[in-house]
Amino acid sequence: MLSCLIVLSALLAESAVPVQAATFKVDFELKSKSVYLKNLDTGTVVFEKEANTRRFPASTTKIMTYIITAEHVSDFKNTYVTVKDSLLHMLDGTGSSVAGLVADEKLNIYQLLCCLMIPSGNDAALILADYIGNGNIAGFVGMMNDKAKELGCTGTHFANPHGLNDPNHYTTVADMTKIAEYAMTLPEFNDISNMSGSDCIGEDRYLITTNYMIDQGRGGEYYYEYASGIKTGATGNDSGYCLVSTATKNGYTYLCVAYGAPYEDKDGNAYDNGAMIDSVKLYEWAFNNLSIKKILDKNELLREVRVNYAWNKDSIQLIPAKGFTEIMPDNLSPESIDRTFNVPEEIDAPVKEGQKIGTITLSYANQKLATIDLLAGETVDRSDLLTAADGLKSIATSKWFIIVVSVIVFLILVYMVIVAIYHRRKKTYRPVKKYRKF
Repeated sequence: MLSCLIVLSALLAESAVPVQAATFKVDFELKSKSVYLKNLDTGTVVFEKEANTRRFPASTTKIMTYIITAEHVSDFKNTYVTVKDSLLHMLDGTGSSVAGLVADEKLNIYQLLCCLMIPSGNDAALILADYIGNGNIAGFVGMMNDKAKELGCTGTHFANPHGLNDPNHYTTVADMTKIAEYAMTLPEFNDISNMSGSDCIGEDRYLITTNYMIDQGRGGEYYYEYASGIKTGATGNDSGYCLVSTATKNGYTYLCVAYGAPYEDKDGNAYDNGAMIDSVKLYEWAFNNLSIKKILDKNELLREVRVNYAWNKDSIQLIPAKGFTEIMPDNLSPESIDRTFNVPEEIDAPVKEGQKIGTITLSYANQKLATIDLLAGETVDRSDLLTAADGLKSIATSKWFIIVVSVIVFLILVYMVIVAIYHRRKKTYRPVKKYRKF
């Protein structure tokens, strides 16, 4: 599965930032209270239902237990732990799923992780938590909560390492998606979580998975050939059926988290596992109706912007900083993608090729897909002559220049009036001649 992701990541390298939520509608009912379906090739959340509602995660909690263990042990197969009898008795009367660990036996971390993930052993969870926490299980749980915050989980709080119900033990399907995605990057996680069985602690103590979706021999109607891992969970009606899984088909990989499917009726009769049923329906819907589409070509000329102070150049072409591909419906038409431009009406030279000029926002069905920078497609130099001419024009049309010129014109006019009056008076003034008397 990881190899498929690597190949698809290379194919999608030209994509811009991935969309976080561009959910689509399904035409069938779901039994699970909360669901989150994410395409791992593009990071697109293609479907969600009550994604941020707090739910009891049951044994899907063990994904975080695996994470904390893996981050604190560098050599799984050469690090041994002694099983403490006192820890095993902590589960007395809880009806827990266990791996059948025996007091005082020594198992390595790899074996304990198999016991944790395959048969969903609560005993293995306590042994690992006690070991990593140096005898302090509460300290280990603190590490779980710290890691949840580090991964950006805002609706999660753990109270134990195994998932038994507690009012302070909850998460959301959106948060668990983040946790599971991170776990998939850790050593051995994908292999262990996808095992239908293992004899790692002895052939007579064969570990059998609780995940029928990956168990062809025992899975019956729940078996789904495209599924891989990850973890089941159920603590009665409090949590309902829970499932974290992945599926790969035709080069596409999805991660699905389904929580809160009905567990049993009022008479104690168990329902079918709705989390598994929902997950398969969603996978098939996605595989049959969605595919990667090129929404924006990185060489596409998207817009022209008027450019000032450039000789023999009136405008410049804008191109996207990156192309953009996304998981979209197969019947998508180009006209259904809305393009919103945020660019100036004009810019001033000089402009460098690749210079950011504005942005384009892509949307589908009123959902934002991505915002991508728009860049200048060429370099445009600045004309000194046009700049000087524009400077003179700016001076000539400035407010103060007009005021000064007006004052000067006014003073000239006043001067001319004064001169005119002076000459007029000079013409009308005739001096009286004086005669001598003899």
